Amino acid sequence: MKRRPVSNPLALAALACLRERPMHPYEMASTMRARGKGDSVKLNYGSLYTVVEAMRRQGLIEAQETGREGKRPERTVYRITDAGSEELVDWLRELLSVPDKEYLRFEAGLSYLPVLAPPDAVAVLRTRCDRLGQELCRRRDDRARVDQLGLPRLFVVEHEYMTALVEAELAWTRALLADIEAGSLDGIELWRGFHGDPDAPPCPYDESDAAAVAPTDTKKGAPL
Repeated sequence: MKRRPVSNPLALAALACLRERPMHPYEMASTMRARGKGDSVKLNYGSLYTVVEAMRRQGLIEAQETGREGKRPERTVYRITDAGSEELVDWLRELLSVPDKEYLRFEAGLSYLPVLAPPDAVAVLRTRCDRLGQELCRRRDDRARVDQLGLPRLFVVEHEYMTALVEAELAWTRALLADIEAGSLDGIELWRGFHGDPDAPPCPYDESDAAAVAPTDTKKGAPL
């Protein structure tokens, strides 16, 4: 991935707002929030002002004017520069075309699933399925409200994508849960043995076997 002058995804959202018209930071945040962009970009007012200042220093945006309304503090209206427009388009092209490794919390948890005893794993996976189900209902309700507003699909594709991910994760987690509960998960006998099941068979491999099948760093050729 290309090194960006300002790498916070909030900068991408701010540049997109300014591509439409000049705005002050509060207006940028209000626009993002009104459009539901807080679901795809972490929106924080303090962080936004920091990002805006960083973009100004990098020449991606510039101050157009500073004004005051009544007793409110002064607000600086910013506009995007040519360099900012180029950065926005290049950044979007990269995000949409280049798959990137994202270190997900759930993936990290799954990689150490055997630390939990099978009954405990069943309980926590059931809880996750319940929460995913609630999230899916919320997303479907949100989409129904959006459809009532008549917004074109173009403006809600990120919501559609995330809903598809929640659906896929829920289906996959339910299938894993069913395999554990049925005792049909490959390796479950070893797993039970880790937690003191006297009927479980001994582990058939040692640490050297595990290293042989571990993912490797293709640059160094060493186990990760």
